[in-house]
Amino acid sequence: MSITHHLDDATLMSFAAGALPAALSAVAASHAAMCARCRREVATLERVGGALLAALAPAMLDRAEPSAPAAPVLPARQEHHEAGQSVELPKPLARLLYGDLDAVRWRRLGLGVWHHRLPVEGSGGLWLLKVAPGGVLPQHGHSGAELTLVLRGSFHDATGRYRIGDVADLDETIEHQPVADPGPDCICLVASEAPARFRGLIARLMQPMHGL
Repeated sequence: MSITHHLDDATLMSFAAGALPAALSAVAASHAAMCARCRREVATLERVGGALLAALAPAMLDRAEPSAPAAPVLPARQEHHEAGQSVELPKPLARLLYGDLDAVRWRRLGLGVWHHRLPVEGSGGLWLLKVAPGGVLPQHGHSGAELTLVLRGSFHDATGRYRIGDVADLDETIEHQPVADPGPDCICLVASEAPARFRGLIARLMQPMHGL
C-alpha cells in the first residue's frame, strides 16, 4: 500500500492536540492507523506538546470536586495495524462497525451511490460512502473541513487520484466532483464539519433527507 495523500499540517496539529471534532478525528485516527508517516508526525507533535506543558509554571487549581472523566469516543491516536487485522478496517473505524465492509447495511443515495451513517458525538457528520465504478458524485463545495479516507477501490477529482489509505483533506476553498475509478466499488470514510454545498438542484433537494 503506497500512500501519497496525507493529512495536512494544520489537521495533524489539531489532531495531536485533541482539538479536532469527533467526526474529523475518527477519519484522522483511521488514516494514521494506516499511514506510518502520519503516525510519526502525530507522535512527534504529541512529544512537543508534552514538553511545552512540562515547561509551564505550576498553577493553583480550584478545590472543586473533580468530575468523572468522559469515556473516550475514539481509541488512542497512535494505534496501528496488528498482525491479522484487516487493512480495510483500521482500529478506530472497526470499533464503530459491526462486522466488515461487506456486512455494512447501505442506504441508496442515487444511481450507483450508497451511504451508511456512523454514530459520532458533537457537531459534524461521519459516514461510509460507496460508489460503483464510474460513478460520479454531484459537484459540490464545503462549508468547513472535510476528510475523506479511501478504504477500498479508488477515485479521482480535480485535486488528484486517491487510492487505499489516501486521505483528501479539503476545506471551504475547494469545489470538486469525485469520480470512482474502474475496478472494485470505491468505499470511503467521510467526515465533515458542516453540510456540503451542492450545485445541482436535485442534490440540494435530497440533502436534508440524508443529512449530507
